[in-house]
Amino acid sequence: MELHVVPIIKPEELNIILGQTHFIKSVEDLHEALVNAVPGIRFGLAFCEASGDRLVRWSGTDDGLVALAQQNALALAAGHCFIIVLGAGFYPVNVLNAVKLVPEVCRIFCATANPTEVVIAETAQGRGILGVIDGAPPLGIEDAAGIAWRKGLLRTIGYKL
Repeated sequence: MELHVVPIIKPEELNIILGQTHFIKSVEDLHEALVNAVPGIRFGLAFCEASGDRLVRWSGTDDGLVALAQQNALALAAGHCFIIVLGAGFYPVNVLNAVKLVPEVCRIFCATANPTEVVIAETAQGRGILGVIDGAPPLGIEDAAGIAWRKGLLRTIGYKL
């Protein structure tokens, strides 16, 4: 077995959702879940088919985001993984539950805008995702000023009252 670290390539401001699913039908079901969760959403989606033609299947509402999802899926090359690249101003918190409710979805590895590296195991049979490295390690413990900042931010952006 060989281990590989594959960086997710994306502009800093974009969010991704990386997961695993088990059926070619996932591409259409994930597309429907996203557009039903947030009208007007911009995204690209790519799925690594693990048998048959073994193609990167794709969908989306923005050609550039689709191309980015396809590029990352090819780099990952891990069976049954999918990646969703969300357009600027669209966030996982608004679609993650809809994605999780797609019947074919087995797991979500991460939903983030942080720099992300994916740890891949490769055997003679193929490749699989072991986990992700999402961002950098903490530099300390939140203090009272940090708590006030966090609470203020969440209220400023409308996620808390």
